[in-house]
Amino acid sequence: MSNDAYQNGKRLAPILKLLGEPNRLRILYSLGLECRPVTEVVQATGMSQTNVSFHLRALREAGLVRPERRGPFVYYCLPDPKLLDILHELARWFDEQEQEISDSALSSETPASHPRSK
Repeated sequence: MSNDAYQNGKRLAPILKLLGEPNRLRILYSLGLECRPVTEVVQATGMSQTNVSFHLRALREAGLVRPERRGPFVYYCLPDPKLLDILHELARWFDEQEQEISDSALSSETPASHPRSK
């Protein structure tokens, strides 16, 4: 493994681990391309305010969301809209992989491999 690959893995692993939590992905998708206050994120996700705040803090500390104070409210935004593109592309890739696995499993089945009902 090259040093660059090792360094990329070392840098990406914590972010990917953070994104492995489904509620955090829900929050990122709920933000979309707009900045939203916590109350809107709560409404969009159906999660409790405590839970949303907990996950927003983790996302903020990782640089995946940025807070903006607007009067008495804190709005959360994606720092770069490319993040949504990356998440959508990753989901699309997984869908393709699942379809290929499913197609491969179906094409490898033979009539003898199916149990017959009596």
